[in-house]
Amino acid sequence: MAETEAGTTLREYRTEELAEAAGIPVRTLRFYRERRLLPPPRREGRIAWYDEHHLARLRTIAALLERGHTLGGIAELTAAFERGRDVGQLGELLGIGWSEETPVRLTPEALADYFEGEVTPENLAASLDLGYVATDGDEIVHVSRRLLDVSSALVREGVPLAAVLETGRRVRAHADALAVLFAGLVAEHLPDDPEAVVRLRPLAKSVVEAELSMAMDRLRAGTGQAEAEAGPAEAGAAEAGPAEAGPAEAGPAGGDGPPRAQTAPSP
Repeated sequence: MAETEAGTTLREYRTEELAEAAGIPVRTLRFYRERRLLPPPRREGRIAWYDEHHLARLRTIAALLERGHTLGGIAELTAAFERGRDVGQLGELLGIGWSEETPVRLTPEALADYFEGEVTPENLAASLDLGYVATDGDEIVHVSRRLLDVSSALVREGVPLAAVLETGRRVRAHADALAVLFAGLVAEHLPDDPEAVVRLRPLAKSVVEAELSMAMDRLRAGTGQAEAEAGPAEAGAAEAGPAEAGPAEAGPAGGDGPPRAQTAPSP
C-alpha cells in the first residue's frame, strides 16, 4: 500500500496484478508504458509498483480505444491533460463565493462521449486555456454544467467544437465588459452598499438576456446588421455611462474596449 499526502492509502499492484485487474496482457501493459501512456511506477529495487491511478489510466485507454481513438491520439490527449490546470485553480476561475455555476466531474472517456470525435489535443488545450476544464487526479472538472450542456448541444447540431470554443473566447470579452459596466453603475449610484453588486446581479443578467433576445430578433429581421457591424464601442459610446471612467476604458483584455459583436452563438 502507498500513502497519499492526505493520509489515505492506495492499493498497489505488481505488473502482473495490474494487467490482470485491467484485463489486458502483460505485454500490452509494457507496451503502454514504453509509449508513455502510463506514468512511471514506483520502484522498490527491481520491483515496479503501480497503484489505482495507473489502473484508472488503463481503463481510460481501453474506453477511448473503443470509441475509435488511436494510441497516438490518446498519447497526445494524455500529454495535454497532464499539462492542464489543476482543479485547485477553480476558485480563481469561478470567483470564490460568487459563482452560480455548477462544476461537473467527468472521466476522460465521459468527456469524449459529450463531444464525440471532437476531443482532440488542440480542443482540450483550448478548453484548459479558457478555464472551461481543469484536472483533478484521473478526472476532468468542467467549470459549468450549463456551458458543458450548451457546448455539447451545439456540437451535436454540427458546429465544430473548435468554433464553439473560439466563440466562447469572444463572448467572454463582451461579458467581461458588461460586468465592468454594471459594476461601475452600482459603484457610482450605490457607493455605500458593498453587497449591492451581489444583490442586484439577477437584474443585470435579466437585462443582458433581454437585450440579447431582442438583438437576435433584429438580426433575424435584417435590421440589426448595421449595428452589429458598428460594434458595441461605436454604437453605445454615448450611453456608456460609468464605463467611460476607470477600468472599463481598457476593456476586459487591456485593449480599446470589447471586440466587435459576433453573430455566432455562445457556448
